[in-house]
Amino acid sequence: MLCKGKSRGSTPASTESLQQGWWMALTSSRSSLRDLVREGLDIRLCMLGRSQCCVVLCVLPEWRKVPEAGRGIMMPAVSGLGGRLRSATEAEKDGVPVFKFPRWRLKGQAIQEVVTQYKATGAELNVLPFCSQFIPMEVIDHPRHGSIIYHPSLLPRHRGASAINWTLIHGDKKGGFTVFWADDGLDTGPILLQRECDVEPNDTVNTIYKRFLFPEGVKGTVEAVRLIAEGKAPKITQPAEGATYECIQKKDNAKIDWNQSAEALHNWIRGNDKVPGAWAEVDGQKVTFYGSSLVDNETAVNGQPLEIPGASQPGIVTKSGLVLFGNDGKTLLVKNLQFEDGKMIAAAQYFRSGSSAAVELTEEEKTFAEQMRAVWESILSNVSQIEDSTDFFKSGAASMDVVRLVEEVKLRASSCQLQNEDVYMNTTFKDFIQMCVRKLRGEDDEEELVVDYVEKNINNMIIKMPHQLFINGEFVDAEGGKTYKTINPTDGTAICDVSLAQISDVDRAVAAAKEAFEEGEWGKMNPRDRGRLIYRLADLMEEHQEELATIEAIDSGAVYTLALKTHVGMSIQTFRYFAGWCDKIQGSTIPINQARPNRNLTFTKKEPMGVCAIVIPWNYPLMMLAWKTAACLAAGNTVVLKPAQVTPLTALKFAELAARAGLPKGVINILPGSGALVGQRLSDHPDVRKLGFTGSTEIGKHIMKSCAVSNVKKVSLELGGKSPLIIFSDCEMDKAVRMGMSSVFFNKGENCIAAGRLFLEDSIHDLFVQKVVEEVKKMKIGDPLDRSTDHGPQNHKAHLDKLVEYCQTGVKEGATLVCGGRQVQRPGFFFEPTVFTDVQDHMYIAKEESFGPVMIISKFKSGEVDDVLRRANATEYGLASGVFTRDISKALYVSERLNAGTVFVNTYGKDLGQEALNEYLKTKAVTIEY
Repeated sequence: MLCKGKSRGSTPASTESLQQGWWMALTSSRSSLRDLVREGLDIRLCMLGRSQCCVVLCVLPEWRKVPEAGRGIMMPAVSGLGGRLRSATEAEKDGVPVFKFPRWRLKGQAIQEVVTQYKATGAELNVLPFCSQFIPMEVIDHPRHGSIIYHPSLLPRHRGASAINWTLIHGDKKGGFTVFWADDGLDTGPILLQRECDVEPNDTVNTIYKRFLFPEGVKGTVEAVRLIAEGKAPKITQPAEGATYECIQKKDNAKIDWNQSAEALHNWIRGNDKVPGAWAEVDGQKVTFYGSSLVDNETAVNGQPLEIPGASQPGIVTKSGLVLFGNDGKTLLVKNLQFEDGKMIAAAQYFRSGSSAAVELTEEEKTFAEQMRAVWESILSNVSQIEDSTDFFKSGAASMDVVRLVEEVKLRASSCQLQNEDVYMNTTFKDFIQMCVRKLRGEDDEEELVVDYVEKNINNMIIKMPHQLFINGEFVDAEGGKTYKTINPTDGTAICDVSLAQISDVDRAVAAAKEAFEEGEWGKMNPRDRGRLIYRLADLMEEHQEELATIEAIDSGAVYTLALKTHVGMSIQTFRYFAGWCDKIQGSTIPINQARPNRNLTFTKKEPMGVCAIVIPWNYPLMMLAWKTAACLAAGNTVVLKPAQVTPLTALKFAELAARAGLPKGVINILPGSGALVGQRLSDHPDVRKLGFTGSTEIGKHIMKSCAVSNVKKVSLELGGKSPLIIFSDCEMDKAVRMGMSSVFFNKGENCIAAGRLFLEDSIHDLFVQKVVEEVKKMKIGDPLDRSTDHGPQNHKAHLDKLVEYCQTGVKEGATLVCGGRQVQRPGFFFEPTVFTDVQDHMYIAKEESFGPVMIISKFKSGEVDDVLRRANATEYGLASGVFTRDISKALYVSERLNAGTVFVNTYGKDLGQEALNEYLKTKAVTIEY
């Protein structure tokens, strides 16, 4: 399936990214592939070209069965030297012929041996995705159906090998792909089908491929094969009008011409991003520009000027990146720069330590360096001479030596305040001196966190709320500047506009998290230092607890006093609890049979998973974040978190506090957005190794399936509940009433482990209901910021409407509505605390959770313990349960037989522990023979 040859099509510029993308696209188009097999379309394909697409098609599970069945689609492969042979090998294992030839022609003539072996495959159709252009016409024309080619532009526009680059360079508003019939011209054959997409203002080659050209391209190619097999494939002659051909984009012709408008400069940079990379000479060396976006000219630009030869005016290095000017006076922003030595930096760091050149020392700094050389010699007494390349730790230094080195620096340069981590991150003498000198010069100061706050004077304080995505340590707008409004459920008004994450934003966040884990200081950090940062984060949360609780109240409807104690208070406790676990994660030794005469040592290690995705619900926005994120960070992972779309604000405030606590860039990333887009992409993403989800059972099933299909990532799910609470006649009545009401009405009933159904022993039924109703009537419904409020608004309008419908269903089925069941007639999303009795097992409200303030009461006869257990266990959920009785034997009997992960006896609450930590760890076994 891989060939080194030339068809009548063309090869795109970025082979590496295309190979990755085709893999992603094919995993998402399995249904189309499976349909072809299921329909038994009788056509024999030969995939030609070096693109990874060809090989991946062979190894998808549904295609593996075809050769064994002896029918359907058979795909022999022709492979080229230098191609990726791993997948070709997998294809061979499935019985698919794979041929690997270095060339089709020699001195302009087809090599007959190669052509003969190709013809022996009996191909009825050649499919050429992105293949090169040396395939002889006798191969192209040999199959009875001929050959089809995928091309990433809307032909006849942008013929040639860099079609998508030129789509962006020309600023086309529409892009897409064409599947066409191969002829002896260059991308000139008749059109079989085309698919069109919008080109976003800041699209790059990678983003448009991943968003549309890869996934839809594979589906389109499969559809083309289907049409050919069914005899329905058209051949539409390409029009002469509008035809263009552009050259292949290479590094030598990607130099930036500064005498253009800002939009033209932006299009040139993004059209060459990432391959081959638009470049210009800056400070005497080639610098390549990445991550361009157009900028609002009304915003004042503050920063340090950077002279760029040929530019209409100097660029400006700002905290956000490098601002460039077109000849029309308008501006664009570039995020990243790459130097000739391959080192890439954030453009904002150009004048800081990110510069590719080493700092040239002054005489005074040289004296300091020699003093430090003497210190290194005294510490590393086993090293005869300290060279620039001498590595502190490889030369035998230990942790106590780090402490000494830091103190020695302080004695000689009190203004250079080092942390132990600075030594660990700069281990050679040269890097150590460079780092110290930059600190002495003030060039290595922490970059100031830029936050575009939405401020409100509310609850006797001014709250400052970030509202943008948080990616790689920065608050940034979503791709295309997309936003949505988050609503205050107390009155239904908008709080502010929040950035709405797109797929490209997810990819950027995952990439940042991956880099932070694999290359950054977080992955190399001592566990105790990691714990210290998490403790610092908890302290900052405590300093801002009133602000966090106020944000939680206006964004989720939580009563302020409850938010202060539970939503925020428990979150702080959770981070402190797991911070203490950081340096206590350990494995074990395992006795095994010895490999005589040698001996063996086998032990296990607990290691972090890597990049973890976390998707949380809207009922406890901050606490759900804390429960999962604290354990995830303590284990050493990095995080990409999607808060619920309706409650994003405390998660974004948390991101700000995490940055101020000193957590490195990329460790925490927060992406407000839709579950269908952001959540799905996280489930599918191949670089995400673990996903934690709390939410509905239906969505949980879908996530588990997506995680399995993508890369079999580890999944932990906390799903729906209909938790039973059994109350026996020998209970302590007042306590049972109080705890029973709490189990239902706590946090407006928006509680995953809420008691979804109460079973009351018949002898106490009437008294219990009477007491509950009396207490319900005392509850104050109102503004969650009012300290006397007991019951705030439901989280959002759609949920309120579902509660109204839920109660109407209960009444229709014959349950007795004792009180409540209606929306409160006032602004906002308020719902009356509700009590139903006479609920029978077959009723909808007996089986489905309301996730609201609705108490569902059923009776059971005295002494029928096993029968009420059967009824309590007759649910698909098993999250929590409870029992109230003074009889300890009965309590233990019931707790053993309730099918639930948690059983509460004479109480009702929540729990956390070491098991949560283990969800974010993997176990590695190591065996040593000695």
